[in-house]
Amino acid sequence: MSDKISERISSAERREQILGAAAVVFGERGYFGATTDQVARAAGISQPYVVRMFGSKENLFVEVLGRSLDKLLTAFAETLDQWKADGRPTSDDPAYNELARRLGLAYVNLIEDRGILLSLMQAFSMGHDAAIGGRARDGFITIYRMLREEGGFAADDARSFLAEGMLLNTLLGLRLPDEYGHDACATELLESTFRTKLDLVLQATGGPA
Repeated sequence: MSDKISERISSAERREQILGAAAVVFGERGYFGATTDQVARAAGISQPYVVRMFGSKENLFVEVLGRSLDKLLTAFAETLDQWKADGRPTSDDPAYNELARRLGLAYVNLIEDRGILLSLMQAFSMGHDAAIGGRARDGFITIYRMLREEGGFAADDARSFLAEGMLLNTLLGLRLPDEYGHDACATELLESTFRTKLDLVLQATGGPA
């Protein structure tokens, strides 16, 4: 898409177009490996257009982080609302938490918007950065607070839930779905981790069907 063509859509749509492309590029290449030129090509516009809209690569990354966190928190909030509307049901299995299951499914569903989970992982690894680290810490603590205060998770349960989420990100970052069906251990780990959402993950990542 050229800049001239992109002018036909609204500013908000153009912004989302660029942020969606940037989430994928940053997610796959990391902050230091990505360039605004790569983001522009992924979005189908020129590099100067990206710079005019966001100013710098750092500002763009912070905006990507904000978008990813907003989508994650919105997905969790909607899941919590539905769980409450359903009367806060619990599983018959005392070792299995229904809310954790629903939130986990909502988390995996975010993979349909490529880049969200991986861009979050990239941001969470940049605690040393003055601009990015603070925003990433605030976002992570906001997720933890939602689990504790809105979901009623015990501290240990919230920790376990977050740990499993980071495992999902790690498997995606390693491109382990590429090994599905080829490596027995990778296949077993993917099936155990993603369960009923494995087909979605394989489809979204381009792994073996």
